[in-house]
Amino acid sequence: NYSQLVDCDLIIEAVFEDRELKAKVTKDAEQFLESNGVFASNTSSIPITSLAKSTINPQKFIGIHFFSPVHKMKLVEIIKGKKTDSETLAKAFDYVIKINKVPIVVNDSRGFYTYRVFERYTGEGMALLFEGNSAESIEAAGKKAGFPVGPLAVSDEISIKLIAHIRDQKWRDLDRKKKDLESGTWDNVIDFMTKEVKRNGRASGSGFYEYPKDKKKYLWPKLNHHFPISDTPLDEKEMIDRFYFIQVIETIRCFEEGVLTKVVDANIGSIFGWGFPSFTGGTLQFVNNYGFKEFKNRSQELSDKYGNRFSCPKLIDEMINNGDTF
Repeated sequence: NYSQLVDCDLIIEAVFEDRELKAKVTKDAEQFLESNGVFASNTSSIPITSLAKSTINPQKFIGIHFFSPVHKMKLVEIIKGKKTDSETLAKAFDYVIKINKVPIVVNDSRGFYTYRVFERYTGEGMALLFEGNSAESIEAAGKKAGFPVGPLAVSDEISIKLIAHIRDQKWRDLDRKKKDLESGTWDNVIDFMTKEVKRNGRASGSGFYEYPKDKKKYLWPKLNHHFPISDTPLDEKEMIDRFYFIQVIETIRCFEEGVLTKVVDANIGSIFGWGFPSFTGGTLQFVNNYGFKEFKNRSQELSDKYGNRFSCPKLIDEMINNGDTF
């Protein structure tokens, strides 16, 4: 009953990641907003500027992205659309502070900062599985690297079906804009799990893991049958480097593109948002600690082996030449 929202000064929609559904809910609820109120979307990936087209007043529309489970996760990602005004940003920031959360502010982009980088972790885990590394070794490497859980386990937690839905929404949107559609071996794994064996994640009862009632979860025994283990699997250090570098490189790209404007937001966002290992200092501090020249060289090695997604961003060259750090 939307009439219960009469004269609210802040409304946050948090419906499923579907553009049309969000547009409908926004139109239905916005009419009850207080005249100078703020309408926010809790989307994790759909660009705020495009969602704002469904609103009466795009200047008062903003992204306020919470993380699950909300009662435990401290971070909130605030996303400015192209037309979001400074008053709306200030109100969103104050709201996040008042509910005792930690805000970061980013500019609009598909996936924003946090999901865009986080999906690199889950995607790399699936790529490693497709390449013939055992699920057990992949999960062990993720935890050895310092992540709270392995990439396959966290994919189950957020739902492989949701990962597929967000990807498909992105592909539909980009196809409409006639842009190149990025895909990789992780997409083969996503499609296999969601379409062929219908194992959509923990909420559906099965995913990369089995979830027996009142018992500890365990990896699906048939995973290594459907994704046979290679005669030359990667060692743990190589997998750990891939987990680190794929996320750090994507973070640098976000910084290059202006999605991120503050180093501290990148570091805090990565640690509090999805559990990037705190001992690294965060995704950009990782480069400071690793060494810029060493980071560039290792990126090149990984790119030569595994593809352009590991290519070192040009910003690193500029920072090396200028003697800068993050």
